[in-house]
Amino acid sequence: MLTEGTLGRAGIDTVALKPAECDVSRAVDLPVDRVAVDYEGREHLPSERTLRRLAERVDLYVTTPVRADGFDPLGDDSLVSRVPPAAQRVLVAGHPAYLTDAERERAVAPRLGAAREAVPDAWVGTEGVERVALAAGGVQYELLSRSTEREVRALRAAGFDGGVAVYAPTVLAEDEDAILDAVGAYAARRGPVRRALPEGAATDATATGRAREVLSAAVRDYALVGSVGSVAEQVEALREAGVDHVVGYPARGLDAFLT
Repeated sequence: MLTEGTLGRAGIDTVALKPAECDVSRAVDLPVDRVAVDYEGREHLPSERTLRRLAERVDLYVTTPVRADGFDPLGDDSLVSRVPPAAQRVLVAGHPAYLTDAERERAVAPRLGAAREAVPDAWVGTEGVERVALAAGGVQYELLSRSTEREVRALRAAGFDGGVAVYAPTVLAEDEDAILDAVGAYAARRGPVRRALPEGAATDATATGRAREVLSAAVRDYALVGSVGSVAEQVEALREAGVDHVVGYPARGLDAFLT
């Protein structure tokens, strides 16, 4: 069972929520001061009122894909007004699953640059556009992977002194079946894992043999899983490498971070 200080003891300072999965207004009950709301399509974008109320209670970050209509700084930016002035933005290229064919074809670099000029304190998502994101500047928002520590150390060694935030699905539990049910499929979508898995293998707790071995290793590369103490050690290693913020997504649902 989680207690009020569990997330803090694990070293997680920010919680990321997916509005298609939960009522994001419940974020005010989380034992953290910083909350990030992911983008899962404009139909799931919380209302201006909801975001405003959240921004009054927590440090709110809202993901805005620069290629999507409504957040395109070189086109339709009509949804930007829904993000309250008190909130900060996370600028991302945008996951193809949440974009139309026309939106996917839009150039990322000029849009990230234009958006950063408008909101210079924004975080910049690096997934798929690492060099473009680095050129745009701002806090670099990375997905956890097996190479994150090495890459962040290299950034710091090269003289990068900006902020670095790392996003990771998080399971504060030791039961392997619970871990695989929560993040097995997520890890299986990563390229190296997909190639290593036997064709047609299950990617949850029902996985057996070689598939289970691959998944059990992979979830520890691409997610934060295990006891609070174990996760705290993983987070500390990230911080020692130069990470400033660790953003945990409650992969077992918001209640798992509240109870």
